[in-house]
Amino acid sequence: MNVADEYTGHVEPGGDAARRTLDAVTITKLSVGSMDNNAYLLVCREENEGLLIDAAADPDRISDLIGHGPDRPALRTVVTTHQHPDHWQALGAVAGANGANTAAHPLDAGPLPVPPDFLVEQGDTLSFGRCTLEVIHLRGHTPGSIALLYRDPNGHAHLFTGDSLFPGGIGRTTSPEDFSSLIDDVSSRIFDTLADDTWFYPGHGDDSTLGAERPKLPEWRERGW
Repeated sequence: MNVADEYTGHVEPGGDAARRTLDAVTITKLSVGSMDNNAYLLVCREENEGLLIDAAADPDRISDLIGHGPDRPALRTVVTTHQHPDHWQALGAVAGANGANTAAHPLDAGPLPVPPDFLVEQGDTLSFGRCTLEVIHLRGHTPGSIALLYRDPNGHAHLFTGDSLFPGGIGRTTSPEDFSSLIDDVSSRIFDTLADDTWFYPGHGDDSTLGAERPKLPEWRERGW
């Protein structure tokens, strides 16, 4: 698989992956499946140990992304951001092929094809090598949707938001109560606590920053979606 090293946050369905290299971590983004789902491979550079966020589809492409040679990272954990099927079609195949543990929030664990090895909730952490992700529970798109935060000690934060936050709005909700829950969680647990230079990576489509989206929060709340 071809991997572009000039990271912009945009990848094409069926196209190349894109890699961002930080001091301690590489972040590689790949679009998979018919719904343009993003899968993210994070690798601790010191330990060469990996964590995958959303084994959404195309297990062969995800396998190619991880690699096949002796220097490929050891994939230790596959995290599912929420229960919707387009985010876990390749979960069993990828976890099984790599002997990886799986993780999800308990409220979204039931529909998954593989029972999670780890149930994670607000404030928990997940490690890969010497690197750590913080779990943020965002209620509304689904009961157990989570985001995952990497705090780069030498740069800005990196936030993987699943389908709870996109450029231009929060994730889809199906009732006024769920909308209120999600906009409140996104406001209080993300925008109120993280800086404008936080780069976020959604479950579909292009990335953005909190600073680019923050001025739109009142508009999102007013329109109700």
